[in-house]
Amino acid sequence: MSEAPRERSITVVVIDGHALFRAGLRELLAGAGIELLGEATSAEGGLQLVERHAPDVAIVDPALQGGEGIELIRAIAARTPHTRVLALTRPAARIDVVEIVLRGGSCCLLKEASVATIVDGVRAAAAGEAMISPRLAGGLLERLRTSAPPPRPVAPDATLSERERQVLRLVVSGLDNDAIARELYISPHTVKNHISSILAKLDVSNRIEAAVQAVRTALV
Repeated sequence: MSEAPRERSITVVVIDGHALFRAGLRELLAGAGIELLGEATSAEGGLQLVERHAPDVAIVDPALQGGEGIELIRAIAARTPHTRVLALTRPAARIDVVEIVLRGGSCCLLKEASVATIVDGVRAAAAGEAMISPRLAGGLLERLRTSAPPPRPVAPDATLSERERQVLRLVVSGLDNDAIARELYISPHTVKNHISSILAKLDVSNRIEAAVQAVRTALV
């Protein structure tokens, strides 16, 4: 009997100026079965690395060399759009999450996040999904609330059920699927189905866009 084909590993590159952090991340990725194709310490070297290897995910410190990481995220999105960007930052860096999202970042997490959260972030980015640390999501949505135009009406076909509104409210709060499931006493699979329905009704492609629209249209 022939063996089933093995699932292809997610490929990543790491662009970060801190040697100790890269070493820890290297070990983390290896333990999760994620293939590391290379490392760089500068924005210029990082872009060359991405163009050479075309990884599934580029893990980028947006605070590279005084903020050049933000421009690197834009360049990666423009030149190699099939490579998703996971931004890993420190709270003290005061990075603008809105800029990361607008420049093309798929996920944005804190460097102090758990191993499981960072691995989930890599997998989410590789799958084309969005993921933001709850601590960072709060600032993103607060900025949207203070800068957004007056709420506009939602299309009739975008009417959400009460349960979908509950799920969306927790998405806006920055919770992931497992946390939402615990909060609502439902299964993660049910949460995933609700989110898929929400995205379809709001005509958006990921949970970040759903959260943004929820704030701008006063859905939650």
